[in-house]
Amino acid sequence: MKKTVVIDVVALSSSVIGEHTPFLSDYIKRKHLSRIEPVFPALTTSAQSTYVTGKWPSETGIVGNGWYDRTDCEVKFWKQSNKLVSGEKIWETAKKEDPNFTCSTMFWWYNMYSSADYSVTPRPNYLADGRKMPDCYSHPASLRDVLQEKLGDFPLFQFWGPGANIKSTQWIADASMITDDLYDPTLTLIYLPHLDYCLQKFGPDLSKIHKELNEIDEVLKKLITFYENKGAEIILLSEYGISPVNNPIHLNRIFREHGLLAIREERGLELLDAGASKAFVVADHQIAHVYINDPAVKEQVMKLLKGVQGVERILDSKEQKDFHINHERSGDLVLMADQDSWFTYYFWLDDAKAPDYARCVDIHKKPGYDPVEMFMSSKLRAGYKLLRKKAGFRYVMDVIPLDATLVKGSHGTVGVSAEYQPVLITNDPLESSIISADTVFDLIIRILGK
Repeated sequence: MKKTVVIDVVALSSSVIGEHTPFLSDYIKRKHLSRIEPVFPALTTSAQSTYVTGKWPSETGIVGNGWYDRTDCEVKFWKQSNKLVSGEKIWETAKKEDPNFTCSTMFWWYNMYSSADYSVTPRPNYLADGRKMPDCYSHPASLRDVLQEKLGDFPLFQFWGPGANIKSTQWIADASMITDDLYDPTLTLIYLPHLDYCLQKFGPDLSKIHKELNEIDEVLKKLITFYENKGAEIILLSEYGISPVNNPIHLNRIFREHGLLAIREERGLELLDAGASKAFVVADHQIAHVYINDPAVKEQVMKLLKGVQGVERILDSKEQKDFHINHERSGDLVLMADQDSWFTYYFWLDDAKAPDYARCVDIHKKPGYDPVEMFMSSKLRAGYKLLRKKAGFRYVMDVIPLDATLVKGSHGTVGVSAEYQPVLITNDPLESSIISADTVFDLIIRILGK
Protein backbone atom coordinates (compact mmCIF):
# COMPACT_ATOMS: atom_id res chain seq x y z
CA MET A 1 0.00 0.00 0.00
CA LYS A 2 1.06 3.59 -0.63
CA LYS A 3 2.44 5.44 2.39
CA THR A 4 -0.16 8.12 3.17
CA VAL A 5 -0.58 10.90 5.71
CA VAL A 6 -3.87 12.68 6.44
CA ILE A 7 -3.34 16.06 8.11
CA ASP A 8 -6.45 17.46 9.77
CA VAL A 9 -5.96 21.23 9.95
CA VAL A 10 -8.87 22.06 12.21
CA ALA A 11 -11.12 24.94 11.07
CA LEU A 12 -9.24 25.47 7.81
CA SER A 13 -11.45 26.97 5.10
CA SER A 14 -10.88 29.08 2.02
CA SER A 15 -11.85 32.16 4.07
CA VAL A 16 -8.48 32.11 5.85
CA ILE A 17 -6.12 30.87 3.12
CA GLY A 18 -4.20 33.72 1.51
CA GLU A 19 -1.44 36.22 2.17
CA HIS A 20 -0.95 35.08 5.77
CA THR A 21 -0.43 31.44 4.71
CA PRO A 22 2.26 31.80 2.02
CA PHE A 23 3.46 28.18 2.11
CA LEU A 24 -0.05 26.74 2.01
CA SER A 25 -1.12 29.12 -0.74
CA ASP A 26 1.83 28.10 -2.89
CA TYR A 27 1.27 24.42 -2.05
CA ILE A 28 -2.33 24.60 -3.24
CA LYS A 29 -1.19 25.99 -6.60
CA ARG A 30 0.65 22.70 -7.15
CA LYS A 31 -2.20 20.54 -5.83
CA HIS A 32 -5.98 20.39 -6.07
CA LEU A 33 -8.37 22.14 -3.69
CA SER A 34 -11.87 20.75 -3.16
CA ARG A 35 -14.51 21.28 -0.52
CA ILE A 36 -16.23 18.83 1.80
CA GLU A 37 -19.95 19.01 2.39
CA PRO A 38 -19.70 18.80 6.17
CA VAL A 39 -21.27 16.06 8.22
CA PHE A 40 -24.09 17.13 10.52
CA PRO A 41 -23.21 18.05 13.15
CA ALA A 42 -20.04 19.71 11.83
CA LEU A 43 -18.06 19.02 14.99
CA THR A 44 -14.68 17.44 15.67
CA THR A 45 -15.74 14.05 16.97
CA SER A 46 -18.64 13.57 14.54
CA ALA A 47 -16.59 14.55 11.49
CA GLN A 48 -13.54 12.49 12.41
CA SER A 49 -15.69 9.44 13.15
CA THR A 50 -17.35 9.74 9.74
CA TYR A 51 -13.98 10.17 8.02
CA VAL A 52 -12.51 7.01 9.56
CA THR A 53 -15.59 4.79 9.09
CA GLY A 54 -17.39 6.18 6.05
CA LYS A 55 -20.56 6.13 8.18
CA TRP A 56 -22.89 8.90 9.35
CA PRO A 57 -23.50 9.74 13.05
CA SER A 58 -26.70 7.67 12.86
CA GLU A 59 -24.40 4.66 12.45
CA THR A 60 -21.26 5.67 14.36
CA GLY A 61 -23.27 6.95 17.32
CA ILE A 62 -21.13 10.09 17.54
CA VAL A 63 -23.91 12.65 17.51
CA GLY A 64 -21.74 15.39 18.97
CA ASN A 65 -18.76 16.03 21.19
CA GLY A 66 -21.05 15.05 24.05
CA TRP A 67 -24.52 13.73 24.79
CA TYR A 68 -26.82 12.72 27.63
CA ASP A 69 -26.39 9.16 28.87
CA ARG A 70 -29.97 8.17 29.61
CA THR A 71 -28.89 5.23 31.77
CA ASP A 72 -26.40 7.08 33.98
CA CYS A 73 -28.52 10.26 33.78
CA GLU A 74 -25.32 12.20 33.12
CA VAL A 75 -24.14 14.54 30.39
CA LYS A 76 -20.84 13.19 29.07
CA PHE A 77 -18.41 15.25 27.00
CA TRP A 78 -15.05 14.49 25.43
CA LYS A 79 -14.88 10.80 26.27
CA GLN A 80 -11.94 9.01 24.70
CA SER A 81 -12.61 5.31 24.23
CA ASN A 82 -12.67 4.21 20.60
CA LYS A 83 -15.29 1.63 21.60
CA LEU A 84 -17.84 4.46 21.53
CA VAL A 85 -17.49 4.68 17.74
CA SER A 86 -19.47 1.99 15.93
CA GLY A 87 -18.35 0.74 12.53
CA GLU A 88 -15.22 -0.70 11.01
CA LYS A 89 -12.33 1.77 11.14
CA ILE A 90 -10.24 2.61 8.11
CA TRP A 91 -7.14 0.92 9.54
CA GLU A 92 -9.14 -2.27 10.06
CA THR A 93 -10.40 -2.21 6.47
CA ALA A 94 -6.90 -1.57 5.10
CA LYS A 95 -5.35 -4.35 7.17
CA LYS A 96 -7.80 -6.83 5.66
CA GLU A 97 -6.42 -5.93 2.24
CA ASP A 98 -2.77 -5.86 3.32
CA PRO A 99 -1.68 -7.70 6.49
CA ASN A 100 1.51 -5.60 6.53
CA PHE A 101 -0.45 -2.35 6.76
CA THR A 102 0.06 -0.28 9.92
CA CYS A 103 -1.57 2.93 11.14
CA SER A 104 -0.60 5.77 13.46
CA THR A 105 -3.33 8.04 14.88
CA MET A 106 -1.84 11.21 16.32
CA PHE A 107 -4.36 13.03 18.48
CA TRP A 108 -7.45 12.23 16.41
CA TRP A 109 -10.29 11.88 18.89
CA TYR A 110 -11.54 8.56 20.37
CA ASN A 111 -7.94 7.46 20.26
CA MET A 112 -7.80 5.19 23.32
CA TYR A 113 -8.15 1.41 23.14
CA SER A 114 -8.53 1.34 19.37
CA SER A 115 -7.12 -1.31 17.05
CA ALA A 116 -4.69 1.18 15.47
CA ASP A 117 -1.07 0.10 15.73
CA TYR A 118 0.24 3.36 17.22
CA SER A 119 -1.62 6.22 18.87
CA VAL A 120 -1.11 9.27 21.06
CA THR A 121 -3.80 11.41 22.69
CA PRO A 122 -4.09 13.99 25.51
CA ARG A 123 -4.54 12.42 28.91
CA PRO A 124 -3.77 14.55 32.00
CA ASN A 125 -2.87 13.07 35.35
CA TYR A 126 -5.47 13.88 38.04
CA LEU A 127 -3.67 13.77 41.40
CA ALA A 128 -5.26 12.99 44.75
CA ASP A 129 -4.82 16.58 45.95
CA GLY A 130 -6.89 17.91 43.03
CA ARG A 131 -4.06 18.97 40.74
CA LYS A 132 -4.22 18.33 37.01
CA MET A 133 -0.83 17.58 35.48
CA PRO A 134 0.03 17.71 31.76
CA ASP A 135 0.46 14.29 30.19
CA CYS A 136 -0.62 12.13 27.28
CA TYR A 137 -1.59 8.51 26.62
CA SER A 138 -0.02 6.33 23.98
CA HIS A 139 -0.10 2.88 22.48
CA PRO A 140 2.33 1.28 22.88
CA ALA A 141 2.81 2.81 26.32
CA SER A 142 6.56 3.16 25.75
CA LEU A 143 5.92 5.63 22.90
CA ARG A 144 4.72 8.25 25.40
CA ASP A 145 8.00 8.00 27.29
CA VAL A 146 10.08 8.33 24.13
CA LEU A 147 8.14 11.38 22.95
CA GLN A 148 8.21 13.18 26.29
CA GLU A 149 11.89 12.46 26.72
CA LYS A 150 12.59 14.14 23.37
CA LEU A 151 9.93 16.87 23.39
CA GLY A 152 9.14 17.44 27.06
CA ASP A 153 5.71 16.93 28.63
CA PHE A 154 2.79 17.32 26.29
CA PRO A 155 1.77 21.00 26.71
CA LEU A 156 -1.79 20.34 27.89
CA PHE A 157 -2.44 23.90 29.02
CA GLN A 158 -1.53 25.16 25.55
CA PHE A 159 -3.87 22.58 23.96
CA TRP A 160 -7.05 24.15 25.30
CA GLY A 161 -8.04 27.06 27.53
CA PRO A 162 -6.91 30.70 27.65
CA GLY A 163 -3.29 29.62 27.25
CA ALA A 164 -3.89 27.63 24.04
CA ASN A 165 -1.25 28.43 21.44
CA ILE A 166 1.01 26.98 18.75
CA LYS A 167 3.09 24.97 21.25
CA SER A 168 0.57 22.12 21.42
CA THR A 169 0.18 21.91 17.63
CA GLN A 170 3.96 22.01 17.17
CA TRP A 171 4.35 19.23 19.76
CA ILE A 172 1.83 17.06 17.90
CA ALA A 173 3.60 17.67 14.57
CA ASP A 174 7.01 16.86 16.06
CA ALA A 175 5.62 13.77 17.79
CA SER A 176 4.12 12.59 14.51
CA MET A 177 7.49 12.84 12.74
CA ILE A 178 9.30 11.04 15.56
CA THR A 179 6.65 8.29 15.52
CA ASP A 180 7.04 7.98 11.77
CA ASP A 181 10.81 7.60 12.09
CA LEU A 182 10.32 4.93 14.75
CA TYR A 183 7.65 2.80 13.07
CA ASP A 184 7.18 3.95 9.46
CA PRO A 185 3.38 3.43 9.50
CA THR A 186 1.55 3.03 6.20
CA LEU A 187 -1.16 5.52 7.20
CA THR A 188 -0.76 8.41 9.62
CA LEU A 189 -3.65 10.58 10.85
CA ILE A 190 -2.52 13.91 12.36
CA TYR A 191 -4.69 16.44 14.21
CA LEU A 192 -3.51 20.09 14.25
CA PRO A 193 -5.90 22.19 16.39
CA HIS A 194 -4.23 25.62 16.31
CA LEU A 195 -6.72 27.58 14.18
CA ASP A 196 -9.65 26.40 16.27
CA TYR A 197 -8.64 28.73 19.09
CA CYS A 198 -8.26 32.06 17.33
CA LEU A 199 -11.21 31.49 14.99
CA GLN A 200 -13.65 30.78 17.82
CA LYS A 201 -12.34 33.78 19.73
CA PHE A 202 -12.27 36.30 16.90
CA GLY A 203 -14.05 34.70 13.94
CA PRO A 204 -12.45 34.84 10.48
CA ASP A 205 -11.11 38.37 11.08
CA LEU A 206 -7.70 38.29 9.38
CA SER A 207 -6.60 41.48 11.11
CA LYS A 208 -6.79 39.64 14.45
CA ILE A 209 -5.64 36.12 13.51
CA HIS A 210 -2.82 36.72 11.00
CA LYS A 211 -0.19 35.67 13.57
CA GLU A 212 -1.89 32.32 14.15
CA LEU A 213 -2.32 31.77 10.41
CA ASN A 214 1.40 32.31 9.89
CA GLU A 215 2.21 29.95 12.75
CA ILE A 216 0.15 27.06 11.37
CA ASP A 217 1.62 27.75 7.94
CA GLU A 218 5.13 27.23 9.32
CA VAL A 219 4.12 23.98 11.02
CA LEU A 220 2.60 22.71 7.77
CA LYS A 221 5.72 23.63 5.84
CA LYS A 222 7.89 21.54 8.14
CA LEU A 223 5.44 18.64 8.31
CA ILE A 224 4.69 18.44 4.59
CA THR A 225 8.38 18.72 3.65
CA PHE A 226 9.14 15.85 6.04
CA TYR A 227 6.52 13.55 4.51
CA GLU A 228 7.30 14.57 0.93
CA ASN A 229 10.92 13.55 1.53
CA LYS A 230 9.60 10.14 2.59
CA GLY A 231 7.58 9.78 -0.62
CA ALA A 232 4.25 9.83 1.19
CA GLU A 233 0.95 10.78 -0.41
CA ILE A 234 -0.40 13.77 1.52
CA ILE A 235 -4.04 14.63 2.12
CA LEU A 236 -4.85 17.93 3.85
CA LEU A 237 -8.38 18.36 5.12
CA SER A 238 -10.50 19.97 7.80
CA GLU A 239 -13.63 19.00 9.70
CA TYR A 240 -15.43 22.33 9.38
CA GLY A 241 -14.85 26.01 8.77
CA ILE A 242 -15.70 28.68 11.31
CA SER A 243 -18.05 31.54 10.45
CA PRO A 244 -18.72 34.75 12.40
CA VAL A 245 -21.38 34.75 15.14
CA ASN A 246 -22.82 37.43 17.39
CA ASN A 247 -25.82 35.86 19.11
CA PRO A 248 -25.33 33.41 22.01
CA ILE A 249 -28.59 31.60 22.88
CA HIS A 250 -29.11 30.47 26.49
CA LEU A 251 -31.74 27.78 26.01
CA ASN A 252 -31.38 26.22 29.46
CA ARG A 253 -32.14 29.59 31.02
CA ILE A 254 -35.31 29.80 28.94
CA PHE A 255 -36.27 26.27 29.98
CA ARG A 256 -35.59 27.15 33.61
CA GLU A 257 -37.77 30.25 33.48
CA HIS A 258 -40.63 28.01 32.30
CA GLY A 259 -40.22 25.40 35.02
CA LEU A 260 -38.56 22.67 32.95
CA LEU A 261 -35.14 22.47 34.65
CA ALA A 262 -34.36 20.90 38.00
CA ILE A 263 -31.69 22.86 39.90
CA ARG A 264 -29.80 21.75 42.99
CA GLU A 265 -28.13 24.26 45.30
CA GLU A 266 -24.92 23.17 46.98
CA ARG A 267 -22.65 25.46 49.01
CA GLY A 268 -24.66 28.40 47.73
CA LEU A 269 -24.00 27.51 44.08
CA GLU A 270 -26.34 25.95 41.53
CA LEU A 271 -26.03 22.70 39.58
CA LEU A 272 -28.18 21.40 36.74
CA ASP A 273 -29.83 18.11 37.69
CA ALA A 274 -30.37 16.58 34.25
CA GLY A 275 -31.98 13.38 35.48
CA ALA A 276 -34.61 15.25 37.49
CA SER A 277 -35.36 17.87 34.83
CA LYS A 278 -38.51 17.66 32.74
CA ALA A 279 -36.47 18.82 29.74
CA PHE A 280 -33.01 20.31 29.24
CA VAL A 281 -30.52 21.15 26.53
CA VAL A 282 -27.04 19.82 25.79
CA ALA A 283 -25.43 22.65 23.83
CA ASP A 284 -22.60 21.96 21.39
CA HIS A 285 -21.53 24.97 19.30
CA GLN A 286 -24.29 25.63 16.73
CA ILE A 287 -26.25 22.48 17.47
CA ALA A 288 -28.12 21.41 20.57
CA HIS A 289 -29.74 18.19 21.73
CA VAL A 290 -32.99 18.63 23.65
CA TYR A 291 -33.71 15.73 26.01
CA ILE A 292 -37.27 15.42 27.30
CA ASN A 293 -37.68 13.28 30.40
CA ASP A 294 -41.36 14.12 30.80
CA PRO A 295 -43.31 13.47 27.56
CA ALA A 296 -46.10 15.68 28.83
CA VAL A 297 -44.02 18.82 28.25
CA LYS A 298 -43.01 18.12 24.64
CA GLU A 299 -45.65 20.43 23.18
CA GLN A 300 -44.59 23.18 25.60
CA VAL A 301 -40.95 22.69 24.61
CA MET A 302 -41.75 22.91 20.91
CA LYS A 303 -43.74 26.10 21.43
CA LEU A 304 -40.89 27.67 23.41
CA LEU A 305 -38.25 26.75 20.83
CA LYS A 306 -40.26 28.12 17.92
CA GLY A 307 -40.22 31.49 19.63
CA VAL A 308 -36.46 31.68 20.17
CA GLN A 309 -34.61 34.01 17.81
CA GLY A 310 -31.63 32.22 16.28
CA VAL A 311 -33.08 28.68 16.31
CA GLU A 312 -33.22 27.92 12.61
CA ARG A 313 -34.41 24.31 12.56
CA ILE A 314 -35.99 21.91 15.01
CA LEU A 315 -35.48 18.29 14.03
CA ASP A 316 -37.88 15.70 15.38
CA SER A 317 -37.18 11.97 15.08
CA LYS A 318 -38.33 11.85 11.46
CA GLU A 319 -36.28 14.86 10.36
CA GLN A 320 -33.24 13.54 12.23
CA LYS A 321 -33.20 10.66 9.74
CA ASP A 322 -32.92 13.15 6.87
CA PHE A 323 -29.75 14.55 8.47
CA HIS A 324 -28.30 11.13 9.44
CA ILE A 325 -28.33 11.90 13.16
CA ASN A 326 -31.10 9.53 14.27
CA HIS A 327 -29.48 7.55 17.08
CA GLU A 328 -30.37 6.59 20.64
CA ARG A 329 -27.81 9.11 21.92
CA SER A 330 -29.48 11.99 20.08
CA GLY A 331 -31.91 14.29 21.79
CA ASP A 332 -35.64 13.92 21.39
CA LEU A 333 -35.21 17.11 19.37
CA VAL A 334 -32.06 18.35 17.67
CA LEU A 335 -31.64 22.06 17.03
CA MET A 336 -29.65 24.00 14.45
CA ALA A 337 -28.73 27.61 15.09
CA ASP A 338 -28.82 30.13 12.29
CA GLN A 339 -25.55 31.35 10.82
CA ASP A 340 -25.15 34.22 13.33
CA SER A 341 -25.97 32.25 16.48
CA TRP A 342 -24.65 29.54 18.78
CA PHE A 343 -25.90 27.73 21.90
CA THR A 344 -24.48 28.09 25.41
CA TYR A 345 -24.88 25.60 28.23
CA TYR A 346 -25.61 28.37 30.79
CA PHE A 347 -28.48 27.57 33.15
CA TRP A 348 -28.02 29.95 36.12
CA LEU A 349 -29.81 33.28 36.26
CA ASP A 350 -27.43 34.97 38.71
CA ASP A 351 -23.67 34.84 38.08
CA ALA A 352 -23.09 34.84 41.84
CA LYS A 353 -24.71 31.37 41.90
CA ALA A 354 -22.93 29.95 38.86
CA PRO A 355 -21.34 26.55 39.61
CA ASP A 356 -17.68 26.58 40.57
CA TYR A 357 -16.71 24.82 37.33
CA ALA A 358 -18.21 27.65 35.25
CA ARG A 359 -15.18 29.85 35.91
CA CYS A 360 -12.70 27.04 35.26
CA VAL A 361 -11.49 25.08 32.25
CA ASP A 362 -13.44 21.91 32.95
CA ILE A 363 -14.51 20.17 29.78
CA HIS A 364 -15.85 17.07 31.54
CA LYS A 365 -18.04 18.60 34.27
CA LYS A 366 -19.83 21.22 32.20
CA PRO A 367 -23.13 19.93 30.77
CA GLY A 368 -22.33 21.41 27.38
CA TYR A 369 -19.52 22.87 25.32
CA ASP A 370 -18.02 26.16 26.55
CA PRO A 371 -15.87 28.17 24.09
CA VAL A 372 -15.59 30.97 26.67
CA GLU A 373 -12.91 28.77 28.27
CA MET A 374 -10.49 30.32 25.78
CA PHE A 375 -10.77 33.71 27.45
CA MET A 376 -9.32 34.90 30.74
CA SER A 377 -11.16 37.18 33.16
CA SER A 378 -8.01 38.60 34.74
CA LYS A 379 -4.32 38.02 34.07
CA LEU A 380 -3.56 39.40 37.52
CA ARG A 381 -5.87 36.81 39.12
CA ALA A 382 -4.31 34.05 37.02
CA GLY A 383 -0.84 35.16 38.08
CA TYR A 384 -1.87 35.04 41.73
CA LYS A 385 -3.24 31.52 41.29
CA LEU A 386 -0.02 30.37 39.65
CA LEU A 387 2.01 31.79 42.52
CA ARG A 388 -0.11 29.75 44.94
CA LYS A 389 0.51 26.69 42.79
CA LYS A 390 4.28 27.21 42.78
CA ALA A 391 4.28 27.80 46.54
CA GLY A 392 2.53 24.47 47.07
CA PHE A 393 -0.80 25.90 48.28
CA ARG A 394 -4.19 24.64 47.18
CA TYR A 395 -5.74 26.75 44.46
CA VAL A 396 -8.62 26.83 41.97
CA MET A 397 -7.84 28.29 38.56
CA ASP A 398 -11.18 30.11 38.37
CA VAL A 399 -10.21 32.67 35.74
CA ILE A 400 -12.81 32.05 33.00
CA PRO A 401 -15.34 34.85 32.41
CA LEU A 402 -19.08 34.28 32.14
CA ASP A 403 -19.64 36.51 29.11
CA ALA A 404 -20.72 34.48 26.08
CA THR A 405 -20.72 37.56 23.85
CA LEU A 406 -16.90 37.33 23.79
CA VAL A 407 -17.14 34.42 21.31
CA LYS A 408 -17.05 35.63 17.69
CA GLY A 409 -16.82 32.38 15.69
CA SER A 410 -18.63 29.05 15.68
CA HIS A 411 -19.55 25.97 13.66
CA GLY A 412 -21.70 22.87 13.75
CA THR A 413 -24.61 23.59 11.47
CA VAL A 414 -24.80 22.77 7.76
CA GLY A 415 -25.70 24.84 4.73
CA VAL A 416 -22.88 27.32 5.34
CA SER A 417 -21.49 29.30 2.42
CA ALA A 418 -18.62 27.82 0.41
CA GLU A 419 -15.95 30.04 1.98
CA TYR A 420 -16.66 28.49 5.41
CA GLN A 421 -16.89 24.85 4.34
CA PRO A 422 -14.10 22.40 5.19
CA VAL A 423 -11.42 21.95 2.56
CA LEU A 424 -9.73 18.96 0.98
CA ILE A 425 -6.31 19.27 -0.68
CA THR A 426 -5.02 16.33 -2.72
CA ASN A 427 -2.32 15.59 -5.29
CA ASP A 428 -4.77 14.50 -7.97
CA PRO A 429 -7.99 16.24 -9.03
CA LEU A 430 -11.30 14.77 -7.94
CA GLU A 431 -14.31 14.22 -10.14
CA SER A 432 -16.19 16.95 -8.31
CA SER A 433 -15.19 20.22 -6.61
CA ILE A 434 -17.18 19.19 -3.53
CA ILE A 435 -17.51 15.75 -1.94
CA SER A 436 -19.72 14.32 0.77
CA ALA A 437 -18.09 13.80 4.18
CA ASP A 438 -18.81 10.07 4.18
CA THR A 439 -16.77 9.60 0.97
CA VAL A 440 -13.53 10.84 2.59
CA PHE A 441 -13.12 7.26 3.83
CA ASP A 442 -13.29 5.93 0.26
CA LEU A 443 -10.83 8.56 -0.95
CA ILE A 444 -8.23 7.58 1.65
CA ILE A 445 -8.68 3.87 0.85
CA ARG A 446 -8.27 4.63 -2.86
CA ILE A 447 -5.08 6.62 -2.31
CA LEU A 448 -3.67 3.90 -0.04
CA GLY A 449 -4.25 1.41 -2.87
CA LYS A 450 -2.24 3.37 -5.46
